Amino acid sequence: MISQGRPSRTSDRPNNNLLRRLSEPDFALIAPHLAAETADSDDLLYNPGDDVNTVHFPCDASLASYLVSNEDGRDVETILVGREGAVGGIVSLGYLPAYTRITVKFGGPFVRLPIGKLDAAKTTSASLRNVFARYADCLLAQMFQSTACNAIHSIEQRTAKWIISAMERTDGSNIVPLTHEQLATLLGVGRSYTSRVIQTFKAEGIVETRRGSILIRDPERLHLRACQCNESVKNHFEQVLRGVYPAEAVQ
Repeated sequence: MISQGRPSRTSDRPNNNLLRRLSEPDFALIAPHLAAETADSDDLLYNPGDDVNTVHFPCDASLASYLVSNEDGRDVETILVGREGAVGGIVSLGYLPAYTRITVKFGGPFVRLPIGKLDAAKTTSASLRNVFARYADCLLAQMFQSTACNAIHSIEQRTAKWIISAMERTDGSNIVPLTHEQLATLLGVGRSYTSRVIQTFKAEGIVETRRGSILIRDPERLHLRACQCNESVKNHFEQVLRGVYPAEAVQ
């Protein structure tokens, strides 16, 4: 268990910005029910149709992703969720069937919370309910922006955007554990398209590839190649839940 009682400092909490955003009284309502877990990359959290009975909070550099299956058998990732948020039962109340597949993108520490305990805390505290309602709004904003991005931006722009998005959620590290196959899933395209884009970025000195990861050599030029969708999402987070979206400076 993560905690058994009233927390004394925000720094004592799991390294999840949404949990650290809660006031001490609100966090105390759910702290006894939080349980730590370590997840591996590609671990399955929910399949479509599963009852949503647990909220999972990524911590540190862990990432979860939402995937939508298509009739051709491919999964397309819609959004990434890191320590700025949570997955499972956030937009709706729990115990409803999951619509998408939710998996662990980058393994590491997570914290889980039974939906029933979160719902009870929301009933008790209007301020806790407000924080999670605001996060649900930010999560929907990510989904809306992802839909627009897929419709109007080039593969090159979206590739740069996804690399930056992963980089921001992994402590601003210039080494992002993304493979060509994972990028292809994020983009909803074949692996060959992704490989061509990465080769172009390599030729321009923007990135290098390593086994199972991408090294960003020139973050500034990578930002210039990206669309502004990620910035739009970050701006919305700042307006709705200031300080929750990861803000480490990219070195």
